[in-house]
Amino acid sequence: MPMINRIAEFQDEMAGWRQDIHAHPELGFEENRTADIVARELESFGLEVHRGLAKTGVVGVLKGSAGDGAIGLRADMDALPILEKNDFDHRSRHDGVMHACGHDGHTAMLLGAAKYLAETGNFSGTVYFIFQPAEEGLGGARDMVDEGLFEQFPVNGVYGLHNWPGMEIGEFAVRPGPMMAACDAFEISVIGEGAHGAMPHLGIDPVVCGAEIVGALQTITSRIKDPLESSVISVTKFHGGDAFNVIPERVELGGTARSFTKAVRNEIEAGIQRISEGVAAAHRCRVEINYMRQFPATVNHEAETEMAAAAASRVAGEAKVRRDMPPCMGSEDFSYMLEARPGSYIWMGNAGSEGGCFLHNPNYDFNDEALGWGASYWATLVESLQPKSDE
Repeated sequence: MPMINRIAEFQDEMAGWRQDIHAHPELGFEENRTADIVARELESFGLEVHRGLAKTGVVGVLKGSAGDGAIGLRADMDALPILEKNDFDHRSRHDGVMHACGHDGHTAMLLGAAKYLAETGNFSGTVYFIFQPAEEGLGGARDMVDEGLFEQFPVNGVYGLHNWPGMEIGEFAVRPGPMMAACDAFEISVIGEGAHGAMPHLGIDPVVCGAEIVGALQTITSRIKDPLESSVISVTKFHGGDAFNVIPERVELGGTARSFTKAVRNEIEAGIQRISEGVAAAHRCRVEINYMRQFPATVNHEAETEMAAAAASRVAGEAKVRRDMPPCMGSEDFSYMLEARPGSYIWMGNAGSEGGCFLHNPNYDFNDEALGWGASYWATLVESLQPKSDE
């Protein structure tokens, strides 16, 4: 079956919501205006609305026909601290903040699904529409879970969706197992002794030591870890010194580490510690290391992924649902919800025109042609599932 006809009829309304949210972006835990829009629309559809989880989170509750099971559908609402370079009418009104990841589209699609399902009521059990704040690096999903999301709104399965530039409009991609990587950050301070740049023998140079650490860390992925296990270690910061002729006492390194399994994650953390300390000792320096585990890997559950793929196939056709897409080294805090409940996370095509760009780009804009496909997927997923209780 193609896009749901009724949803296609109000696609322009979804585009209006989306463009309004795009023009008024808000950073994590500050999505007050966006949350007001979401709550207002959900209430106008007749849903029961709850607010306050993770500060600005919104949950809409919709009951169908007899059935004691329940599912959760999640959309993220926050924007990024990026200066938008687009010049269309709905560009960001807030300099330095923009929707460069499509969360405006995610919010509009889930609102569209809620509108349609509230009109038709063609499902059993209960649907919880979860509008989450602060996905971009702040862990809003973790906060919602920690504050009792699934105790207050118990679900048998929870589902997420993200637009994916590079895939055609009307295409979907999903796979069981790891879908997106765990995300960690690290900081390494290298401490030596400052000296005149012309007399380095009178000091202990942390710059040379830090430079060697940068290269040595790459041996974790190339020579220590199993080559069949994917991982990335990127040093993205190297700061030290203030003058051309002064060797500093201290340099600061920082970066990110990505992996898909707990074993590799542990190996990376231990490797960064061991290599940094060893290289520092060889250079007569010392190091201070702060390794910060941020988001776990986003790992899809098998049964729920089959349900998601089947729903996407009913909307787009079997040939338009890709099962062979490799996982992405990007991260997603929906992982916390998948650790708490079974579920699945799917990608939806968003690049329908020439000159499109990838996520987190100052020229990015969500493609409104995709709205009806996403809302149809959500609605079809709900209508096709027969929720079962935990008993």
